[in-house]
Amino acid sequence: MQQVKAVVARAEGAPVEVVTINVPDPGPGEAVVKIQACGVCHTDLHYRQGGINDEFPFLLGHEASGVVEAVGEGVTDVAPGDFVVLNWRAVCGECRACKRGELQYCFNTHNAKQKMTLEDGTELSPALGIGAFAEKTLVAAGQCTKVDPAARPAAVGLLGCGVMAGIGAAINTGAVTRGKSVAVIGCGGVGVAAIAGSALAGASPIIAVDIDAQKLEAAKKLGATHTIDSSTEDVVARVKEICGEVYDGAEGADVVIEAVGRPETWEQAFYARDLAGTVVLVGVPTPDMKVPQLPLIDVFGRGGALKSSWYGDCLPTRDFPMLVDLYQQGRLDLDAFVTEEIGIDDVEAAFEKMHHGNVLRSVVVL
Repeated sequence: MQQVKAVVARAEGAPVEVVTINVPDPGPGEAVVKIQACGVCHTDLHYRQGGINDEFPFLLGHEASGVVEAVGEGVTDVAPGDFVVLNWRAVCGECRACKRGELQYCFNTHNAKQKMTLEDGTELSPALGIGAFAEKTLVAAGQCTKVDPAARPAAVGLLGCGVMAGIGAAINTGAVTRGKSVAVIGCGGVGVAAIAGSALAGASPIIAVDIDAQKLEAAKKLGATHTIDSSTEDVVARVKEICGEVYDGAEGADVVIEAVGRPETWEQAFYARDLAGTVVLVGVPTPDMKVPQLPLIDVFGRGGALKSSWYGDCLPTRDFPMLVDLYQQGRLDLDAFVTEEIGIDDVEAAFEKMHHGNVLRSVVVL
C-alpha cells in the first residue's frame, strides 16, 4: 500500500479537499498508475454536486494519462513503464454486445476490485471507476490504453472522456464522412471535439451553434466553417439556409449533434436535420428532462435516425492510439483543448471557471 495526495469530495456541494489517501498494491487484473495529467471535466463537478449518485466520499478525476507503475497477477496487456490513457470502458468480453463483436457497446465494464481509502479506512468512490486527481490511482488493467509515449500528457489525457465523446459522436455514432454536412449545437469541450472530429472526417459545411462568442471562435479554430449565435438567430432556419446554399435541395444538415443535453436544443436538432438525417445526442441531460412532444407524423415523415452517443461509441484500444497518432502527425489539434495547466490544489477554482464558460479544459498536471 502507498499513501498519496488526492482530491476528494466529502459531501454534496462542499468544496473539494486535497487529502492523503491509501492506494493498495495491485491485485489480480489491476494496475497502479502514476498520474501525469488529468482534465477537469463537468462530470467531476456533477459528482461533487451529488448529480451522479450519493456514494460520498468521491475520489474525483477521470480524464487522465500516466505511466503504469505496477501490475497485478494475470495482467499481460500493459507493463510497468507503459504510457497510458485511462478509460472507463474496460470491456468485459462476456456480455451479449462483446460476444457479437460490438465491444464498443459493452456496459459491463471492469473497475478495480480493491478500494482506495481515506487514511481512516473510509472507502472512496472513484469517479467513473478511475479517480485520477491523485498522484497515483488503482484501476482495472483494462482501463489502461497504451499510446505513443512521446505525446504530451496534458493533451492526450483528454481523450479519456470529453474529447473522445465528441469526436466519437461525430465519427462513430453519426457516421460523418466526406460529402456530409454537420451542425453541432453547444460548443463546450464535447461539442468542439465533435467539430474537430467532423473536420477530421472531411465533412462540409460544419456549422457551430452556441450563445457564447468565445466558444464559437474556438469552434472555428477547430474546423467550423459557419457559426450561428443562437441567442440572436433562428437556429433551424439558418442551418437549413447554410446547407441549402451548399447542397441544392438540402433541408438541413445530414448530421446534427446535440452537445448540450436539453429538450429545447434537442428539438432544434430534430428540425435542423435534412430528410433521412441523423440526430446524435451526446450532451448529458438531468434525470427530470423529457423529449419534447413532437408530432409523431414528423418523426415518421422525416425518416433518418435519432441516436444517443455514450462515450462516443468508442473502443479505447482501437480509437485512442489512432487519435494520438493523428495528434502527433499534426492532423488533430488536441493542444487547442488545453486552456490552462493547473496544480492539484486548483481543482475547486477550475470548477468555478466552468460556470463562466471561458475554458475548454483546465488540466491538472502532477
